[in-house]
Amino acid sequence: MNDKEVVEQRWAVFHRWGPAGLLTVGTLVASAAADAVGMTSGKWYAAAGLVVAAFALELCWGRASRARPGPSKASAAYYGLRWALAFTLTWLNPLFAFYAYSGYFGADRLLPQRLCKAGLFATAVTVAGSQSGGMPPRGEMGWVFFGALLAVNVMLLTLFVHLAALEDGRARAQAETIAELERTNTALQQALDENAALHAQLLVQAREAGIADERRRLAAEIHDTLAQGLTGIIAQLQVVANAPDEVVAHEHVGRAIDLARHSLGEARRSVHNLSPVALDGNGLPEALKKTVADWGERTGSRADFTVTGTAEQLHDEISATLLRITQEALSNAARHARASRVGVTLSFMGDEVSLDIRDDGRGFDPLALPERTRSGGFGLDGMRARAERIAGSLTVESERGHGTAVSARVPLVRHDR
Repeated sequence: MNDKEVVEQRWAVFHRWGPAGLLTVGTLVASAAADAVGMTSGKWYAAAGLVVAAFALELCWGRASRARPGPSKASAAYYGLRWALAFTLTWLNPLFAFYAYSGYFGADRLLPQRLCKAGLFATAVTVAGSQSGGMPPRGEMGWVFFGALLAVNVMLLTLFVHLAALEDGRARAQAETIAELERTNTALQQALDENAALHAQLLVQAREAGIADERRRLAAEIHDTLAQGLTGIIAQLQVVANAPDEVVAHEHVGRAIDLARHSLGEARRSVHNLSPVALDGNGLPEALKKTVADWGERTGSRADFTVTGTAEQLHDEISATLLRITQEALSNAARHARASRVGVTLSFMGDEVSLDIRDDGRGFDPLALPERTRSGGFGLDGMRARAERIAGSLTVESERGHGTAVSARVPLVRHDR
């Protein structure tokens, strides 16, 4: 139970038994001063009957008030009857005004709002009459004195009512603030719960996206290494099958073995997400030069490699991406374009690196490619995805009978030292 509830409970006890207590005090004081105020035996008998009636009223209302917590007709009747008894007792003996003071407490709990001021004013009349020496006032000065005391009581009553209204307003504002804070805390807790659920969902999505991205990476690596290596091995073995000269056959068998070993090494490195073998101990220009030369030797086509600008040591991811794009473009030139000449140019241009691969093959119409090749395959789309993964771009220009040009442009990110 908080402090507010404790205070409200104490006030409830006072409103229930306070008037009876004030009546008891007034009766004792009035009895002790009966001779001093000139109270005759007839008045005392009348006062005794009224005191018994007042105690009976308080006892009945103390039991009935539990079922009527707010203003009602019964509570208004109780307030009016209590005022009448207090006024009459004060008329008989001014010291019974102790009981009349109970009218100041709980008027808003007993009277409707439209009658509350009238009830308080009636109580002020009784109290002012007691303070002026009893009712009715004696002589002209008695009435003047009574009027002055009534005015003072009304002003004090107005002040206290105003202060009570201000305190009640502050209490309501505080209650509204507390309620608003509770609503805010509830909304904040709901938001935190939603954020926690969203965070968990994002973790699941990130995990799934990571798995999907790793699958795409492995698929692309298998296509760029194993598939191309197997294609080269098949080509070499086909030459062996048709070669009449044992020396030529032995040479091509050796190349097939080298390709198999190279492909096996690349497969292992792809699984562990390592840089291509060609980049071990070499920069990108040296790796591209060797790759182009090996391709030309393997296919029997002319293959030229050129470097322009000032060569720099690139970041491993940049080098690996450009090397894989070159390998895929050369593989396409051998398998699809049937090119007799290929030129590869690596250009260092300030904050950008450009890679151009041109061939004199059959060419093709990019718009006529199958849907899977244009979106979702591991050929041109795979090269484009690799370039975009490192904030680069890739363009392809081709025309039937006029060869193909592949151009990749990526940021120049230097190697960490």
